[in-house]
Amino acid sequence: MEIGLYIHVPFCVQKCLYCDFTSYDNMTDLFWSYTDALLQEIAKEGAALAKDGVQVSTVYFGGGTPTALPIECLERLLLQVKKSFSLLPEAEVTMEVNPGTADAEKLTLLHSYGVNRLSFGVQSFDDDVLEACGRIHRSKEAIAALDAAKAAGFSNVSLDLMYGLPRQTFESLKESLAQAVELDVTHVSVYGLKVEENTPFFYLEKQGKLELPDEDVEAQMYQFVNEFLPNKGFRRYEISNYAKRGYESRHNLRYWRYQSYLGLGVAAHSFLEGRRLANTQDVHEYIEIVSRGGSPRVEYEESDVWTAMAEFVFLALRTADGLETAEFTRRFSVVFDDIYGQVTAELIEKDLVRHAGGRICLTERGMQFGNQVFEEFLPE
Repeated sequence: MEIGLYIHVPFCVQKCLYCDFTSYDNMTDLFWSYTDALLQEIAKEGAALAKDGVQVSTVYFGGGTPTALPIECLERLLLQVKKSFSLLPEAEVTMEVNPGTADAEKLTLLHSYGVNRLSFGVQSFDDDVLEACGRIHRSKEAIAALDAAKAAGFSNVSLDLMYGLPRQTFESLKESLAQAVELDVTHVSVYGLKVEENTPFFYLEKQGKLELPDEDVEAQMYQFVNEFLPNKGFRRYEISNYAKRGYESRHNLRYWRYQSYLGLGVAAHSFLEGRRLANTQDVHEYIEIVSRGGSPRVEYEESDVWTAMAEFVFLALRTADGLETAEFTRRFSVVFDDIYGQVTAELIEKDLVRHAGGRICLTERGMQFGNQVFEEFLPE
């Protein structure tokens, strides 16, 4: 059996104004105690899986900002993962990085310890936009960090961009995309801003103080992204992700293909043989429980078959390859059309999906309104 491994590092130098992830700033005092707890969880879970001969094909260090940790903490974590899990020789090992948190020394260490893919949170190359979002870096620092990554030996580098941000114009987005391509990265993720509850942006919006591009400009931005990147050799392989051929994120594809993964660290989620597990979201509680030898898991859910089928469908539909109906039948022992034939027919009529060659895929219009499509497959 193969699985993916996700390791959550919840610390940031400064929390971005749009972020609703489980992450914390001003917690440098917890860096070492959290690392110690995480090392214990890695060792414990690795030993349990080793008994069953489980191998790891992808590793993803996410956050937060993993590279906010001291270099010594990162070194210990990388060594413990190698010691505790059976990593396949060709395993993809990704580390999320923010410009300003990874110098040449840290990047060189990551490469030497087996990290072979970096994912940079850049969001924009416009300094005004970065300031409005509460980012700690500026454009020059992002460019320098990406150059340093190449100098350290990384050939597989992804970056995140966003559109629909405060102070962002259509021209600003175009320039950011052009800069990304000029830096010769292998993968680009582009997300539209969603103002999430209980974020600073949410409260600014409630007060009428959050000025965002209007709907027409945002639609223009979306359209440009989906024309520009494919024309530059980046295939759109998922709703928000574009890659040069062969550089798709293998770890994220595990999520969309309904494959098993183990999540370690505070707020980490796992999906193992149809069971969904989640660790506590309280970083202090996580450290305390793991340090005394307990399990940080606080949620356990085994999906009923209707929920499992719906999840399988809409996760697959996120990808450009879409859903293979024969695979659906192999997994659930029912014919796809017997369950979702009517739903699919209605979505085809609305030009949201297409059905050909044993596959169901989102159309271009379906990619834009994916959430509306996915809701149609949810159990009543």
